[in-house]
Amino acid sequence: MNTLRIEGLSLSLAHDQSLVCDLSFSIEPGEVLVLMGPSGSGKSSILAWLTGTSSPQICGSGSIWLDNACISDLPTEKRRLGLMLQQDYLFPHMSVRDNLLFGLRGGTRSERLERVQRSLQDAGLGDMAQRDPATLSGGQRARVSLLRTLLSSPCALLLDEPFSRLDAAMRSQIRSFTWASASKLPVLLVTHDVSDVPPGARILDIGNLPQGEQCPPTDKS
Repeated sequence: MNTLRIEGLSLSLAHDQSLVCDLSFSIEPGEVLVLMGPSGSGKSSILAWLTGTSSPQICGSGSIWLDNACISDLPTEKRRLGLMLQQDYLFPHMSVRDNLLFGLRGGTRSERLERVQRSLQDAGLGDMAQRDPATLSGGQRARVSLLRTLLSSPCALLLDEPFSRLDAAMRSQIRSFTWASASKLPVLLVTHDVSDVPPGARILDIGNLPQGEQCPPTDKS
């Protein structure tokens, strides 16, 4: 398992408004680091920069490491960072099984099908492989979305308000499922809700970090 390490991350808008200045942190396998802060403080922008999907209006610099490998210059699909958002973005024209097969590589087709079915069984969704995603409940969709991310064998998991669209009872269930499923990965969680924070997690409030004139303009990376 890999340690996720961020060194010297600075983000700013195109007109030089600073979002994040010289931020560094590391997350060990099995550890959860929680980014908190007010709206507009750059939480989601950090995740976008990590995955290489930043808006053209965001300028950034810094480096991303998985153990001793720098992945900052790799294309998004080769960074091996799993991302789960508020929206599950399941493909509506595919069954649950085909959603999980999407992006799953390695082995024969029968081996991939077996991995998918085993993951569904483990998630309590064993009889839903052929279901249309539109027929699933919010909690079921959240579990399928997380399974699809984990089946891609990420080296770290990034979560952007993944529980916010669920009702209170379902949030508790999906939180527990998420932490159990990702127990061996470094996890970076963005949330504004302290009840989303699992026991033992570290909290980094980026709303209290130095910003503005203390952070020089950055180059797009």
